[in-house]
Amino acid sequence: MLFAAVFFSFALLAVPQSALRIAVHASGQPVTGATVTVAGTPYVTDASGVVVAPAVPGTMRIEVTHKGFLTVTKDVLVTGEPVQRVLVTLEPEPRHEEEITVSATRTDRRLDDQPMRVEVLEREEIEEKMLMTPGDIVMMLNEMSGMRVHATSPALGAASVRIQGMRGRYTRLLSDGLPLFGEQPGGLGLLQIPPMDLGQVEVIKGVASALYGAGAMGGVIDLVSRRPGDEPETEVLLNQSTRGGSDAVFWHSSPLTPSWGLTFLGGGHFQQRTDVDEDGWADLPHYARGVFRPRLFWADGRGRSLFTTVGVTAEKRDGGSTVTGGAFDTGIARVEALDTLRIDGGFVGRTLLSGRYVATVRGAISRQRHEHRFGDVLERDRHTTMFGEVAVRGAAGRHTWVAGSAFERDTYRPRDVPGFAYTFTIPGVFLQDDLELLPWWTASVSARADHHSEYGWFLSPRISSLVRGGGWASRVSFGTGFFGPTALTEETEAAGLSLLQMPRPLEAERGQSFSLDVTRERGPFSATATLFRSRIRHPVHVERVSSYTIANLERPATTSGLELLGTFRRPPYAFTGTYAYVRAREQHAGTIVDVALTPRHAAGIVAMAEWEGAGRIGLEWYFTGEQRLEADAVRTRSNRYVIVGLLAERRLGRFRLFVNGENLTDTRQTRWSPILRSRRSADGRIAGDVWAPLEGRTLNGGVRIVF
Repeated sequence: MLFAAVFFSFALLAVPQSALRIAVHASGQPVTGATVTVAGTPYVTDASGVVVAPAVPGTMRIEVTHKGFLTVTKDVLVTGEPVQRVLVTLEPEPRHEEEITVSATRTDRRLDDQPMRVEVLEREEIEEKMLMTPGDIVMMLNEMSGMRVHATSPALGAASVRIQGMRGRYTRLLSDGLPLFGEQPGGLGLLQIPPMDLGQVEVIKGVASALYGAGAMGGVIDLVSRRPGDEPETEVLLNQSTRGGSDAVFWHSSPLTPSWGLTFLGGGHFQQRTDVDEDGWADLPHYARGVFRPRLFWADGRGRSLFTTVGVTAEKRDGGSTVTGGAFDTGIARVEALDTLRIDGGFVGRTLLSGRYVATVRGAISRQRHEHRFGDVLERDRHTTMFGEVAVRGAAGRHTWVAGSAFERDTYRPRDVPGFAYTFTIPGVFLQDDLELLPWWTASVSARADHHSEYGWFLSPRISSLVRGGGWASRVSFGTGFFGPTALTEETEAAGLSLLQMPRPLEAERGQSFSLDVTRERGPFSATATLFRSRIRHPVHVERVSSYTIANLERPATTSGLELLGTFRRPPYAFTGTYAYVRAREQHAGTIVDVALTPRHAAGIVAMAEWEGAGRIGLEWYFTGEQRLEADAVRTRSNRYVIVGLLAERRLGRFRLFVNGENLTDTRQTRWSPILRSRRSADGRIAGDVWAPLEGRTLNGGVRIVF
C-alpha cells in the first residue's frame, strides 16, 4: 500500500500542470505588494507586479486587493495552456480630492492631474463662509491661502482681491468661465455676489494671460455654480447681525426633464449706516441690494450640453462723513453714494465633433450703470464688457490639447469726465498641450497671441510641470502676460476721476511669474510649500500724497514670497493652518518701498468639527502683520493685529440654526489711528486708507431651511 501511494504521487507530479501568470497594473505601471487570491489561496505580487499560481481546468475566481485601490474580482476560464496570462487593472479608490474636476485650465482634468497648480474651495467650505457673510464672497476669498481682500474705499466698503501681493486690478474674476461681473477693478463686484449658489471656487495664482488674456496678469478666480440634482431642492437663509445687517437668500434647484435642469437665486441684502466709535464717520456704509439670477442646464448624455444664465443686481449704497466744521479745512462734509445697476447674461455650449473632439462655445455680455457721488461731485458712467470664445479639445496618445480663439470688447463711457473714456477690442488665439511624458511626469505648454486695439500685439506663453509619486507631488510654473491699463484703479475707484491728472498716455504693463510648490500627503495629513516670484514692467502707480496723478513707474515692481499650507482631515475633525510671507516692492522717485497695504506676514488657523445630521462648530484665528501706509492720518506703518472668530450650527430636521462671532477680539483700526484726516488729501478724500477692521466685534445668526 505504501509503495502504491508513493507511486501514485509521483505519477501526479509527472502530469503537466497549468498555471496562471497574473499581472497587476495601475495607470500602466506594475503594482508591487498586491494580494491576489486564487481559488481561496492568497499570493503577493513581486516587483514586476506578477504572481504565478497553479490552475485546474474550469472557471477560477481571482480577487485582487491593494491599499488605495478598489478591489477587483474576476472569473477566469482556464483553458489548459501551460501558462495562461491574465491582466488585472486596478482603479484608485475614489478619494474626495480625486473626485474634484477643475475647469479653469480648460482641459477638465482631475485636480490631482493638473500640471498647473489650481486651488479649489469646495462646497462644504463655501457653506461655512456663507453662514458668516451670506451676502458676499469677501470673507471666503480673504481666508484662502495667499489671498487678501483689500478694502479700496473707506466710505463705501468697496474691495478688490490681491493674489500673492499682486494688485487687485490684475485678478480676473469669472463665473463659470465667463466675465459676468465686468472688468472694472476695485469696485463692488465681490460685495454683490451671494455664495449660496456656488458649487466650487477655483483659483489660479500668478500670470494666467496664456489662458485668459489681458485681465489675468495676477491670477484667475472662477466661481463655478451649483448644478441641479436629480430631485428638487430649495434653500432659504435668513440672517441678522448686531451691526444692523440683514440678509434673505432663496435658492431653488429642479430637474425639469431628464435633460433639462434649472437653478434660481434671489437675494435681498440690507445694512444700516453705522458709526461704531461715534467719530462722525460711517464705519459701515448703508446699502440696500437685490440680486436675481436664474440658470438653465441641458445635457443629452451623449456629450452635448448647454448652460445659460442671466443676472440682475441693483444696489444703493452711501457712507462717509456727515460732520461739518471741526478738523476739516473746508468745513464741508464728504458724503459718498453709489447707485449700481448691472445686467449680464452668458452661455456655455459643448458638443462632440466626429466622436473624438469636444467643441466649446462661450459668450457673455455685462452692462453696468454707476452713479457715483463724491461729496458735491457727481460721476456717472456706463461700462460694457462683451466676450466670445470658440475652442476645441482633443486627445491623441499622451497629448491632451486645446486650441481656440477669443474676442473681448471693453467699453467705458464716463458721462461727467469724458476725457477718460475708452473702447478696447482684443481678439486673440490660444493653444495648450498637456503631455504625459512619463506616468509620474506631466507637462503643460500654452501660449496666447492677443492684439490690443490700444497697445498692440502681445504673446503670452506659459509652461508648467507636474512630478509625483510616493505621496509627493511637485509643480513648477513660469508664464508671461500683459495688462492694458486705464485710469480705473483701486485708488481712483475710491476717490473718483474729476481731480485726477494723467501727464502722459499710459504704457501697457507686462508681467512674468514663477512658482514652485511641493506637496506631501500621508494619510489624513497634507502639507504644501510654495515659492513664488513675479515682476511687472511699467507698473501703473497713482500718486495721492503731493498730487493726484496716474503714470507708469520707470522701474519694475517685484513680488516674491512663500506660502505654507497644512491640513489634517479625519472626520469629524478638520484643521487647516496657513502662513504667507509676501515681499512686494516698488520704486518711487529712486526709493524702493514696500507696496502699500500689503503685509509681509500673515497666518491663520481654522479648526472645524462637523457631525453628520447634527451640526458643526468652528474656531478661526488670523494674524496680519505690519503694512506700509500711504494715506493714513497719522502713521506710515500699521499695527499688527489678530482676529478670532467662532461659528456654531445646529441641525434640527429641515432647520439649521447658526450663530457666528466675528472679530471677537474687537480689533478696530480706530483704536490705533483715526480714520479721518486733519485735512483733505490731494485726491479730495477726508479719510485715510483702511488697513484693519473698522466695525469691530460683530455677531450674526439666523436660520437656514432646506426643503
